[in-house]
Amino acid sequence: MDLCRLHHPWKGLIVYTYCLFCETAKCRGISEEIMERLHCRAISPKLVQHTWSKGKAVDIVHDLLPGYVFVYAEKAPLDVALLRSIEGVIRCLCDGNKQFELSGSDEQFAMMILQKDGVIGKTKVYREGQMIHICQGAYEGLETKILKVKSRNMRMKIEIPFANMKICTWVEYEVVSDREAE
Repeated sequence: MDLCRLHHPWKGLIVYTYCLFCETAKCRGISEEIMERLHCRAISPKLVQHTWSKGKAVDIVHDLLPGYVFVYAEKAPLDVALLRSIEGVIRCLCDGNKQFELSGSDEQFAMMILQKDGVIGKTKVYREGQMIHICQGAYEGLETKILKVKSRNMRMKIEIPFANMKICTWVEYEVVSDREAE
């Protein structure tokens, strides 16, 4: 099998992957035109971030890679000239051997983008004072309040009641769920 093709694990298809460098403000339109004209999947990946605004969790969407569009062809390698002919496409990225199909870690990244349907992120946001439920680990089943959040480390400080005392400890985001969500 050609190294530039990868089996799409969730559909069993062979997919040729490409990356276009485009005028930033035109990525969405370029993606739509590629899908319409060339009948390929095209994604301008997005990053969704949770943040707090006026006491409520809000999702903010950003371009993950401004100016880049990933193209996925399922039937055969694409004629790169067709991609370049679309208004707003600056160039089709290639390796040192002038191979336009992505390979190796670049191809794996493109396939991860496809698997996530072009949307990356949506990490939970926690805040001090919020009530949480510990859903796994040594403190499983405990409901407690967040005392401090270190979002960079994805950890939070909580109080654990023990023998009529309150013991403070740190837990990771992975072992916690929102009490309101349950």
